[in-house]
Amino acid sequence: MKIIQTAERVSQQDQSDNYVFQRSLLAYLEAAKLVSGRVLEIGTGSGYGVEIIAPHTDEFVTVDKYQSGLERNSTDQKGNITFLQMKVPPLKDIPTGSFDFVITFQVIEHIREDEFFLKEIHRVLKSGGKLIVTTPNKKMSLTRNPWHVREYSIDELERLLLIRFTNIQTLGVFGNAAILDYYERNKQSVKRITRFDIFDLQHRLPRRLLQIPYDLLNRLNRKKLLSSNQELVTGITHEDYRIQTADDSCFDLFFIAEKA
Repeated sequence: MKIIQTAERVSQQDQSDNYVFQRSLLAYLEAAKLVSGRVLEIGTGSGYGVEIIAPHTDEFVTVDKYQSGLERNSTDQKGNITFLQMKVPPLKDIPTGSFDFVITFQVIEHIREDEFFLKEIHRVLKSGGKLIVTTPNKKMSLTRNPWHVREYSIDELERLLLIRFTNIQTLGVFGNAAILDYYERNKQSVKRITRFDIFDLQHRLPRRLLQIPYDLLNRLNRKKLLSSNQELVTGITHEDYRIQTADDSCFDLFFIAEKA
């Protein structure tokens, strides 16, 4: 199954995605400071995180439901990298207690069986191993995203992780003035679109019926923001974001959880 390029899968080539891409990039750069040993990534995406994480590992296994392009390169060429195509959960054929770290960025909100998903991550981690997970902070979402099964608040994700994990670090991704400027411009743009939804269909209709319209409008909105604010949008870098203790104003949750 080939990768599907929706607004959910950000591109480093598309300038209109830069605001989201740089936020995603920060998660990999921060994770690279923490990981070691055998590392499993769930959600390869376009694969831009591989070259950031792999040099810090003894072995890096990355999985995705779609082809990533990595599978066309042999493990020998990439050294310590293996790509596996699979739909999760479960983590099929991955041995119990085999990884020091699991990273999964912007994935759990797409998983219907989120508790089973975390159970499988817990299973494949070694004792003392750690999960690093990011997901949007629902308190900062501007509208319903029909590609997401659900989104989480700080308390909701922490409670979910505490079912199986210990020592939860509840961090979040924040932005500086440039990021807040973009967010406010985006917020006003979204309001102009959603004001036509007088029957609140975005919350009433099944999410699958909304996915294509949402994707088209989201893409058009990003393009419009780029054309009217090109210097702002293209000037954003990962350094405009920072990670600190999470609160309701963070854009993403960045949690670290340990297997006892």
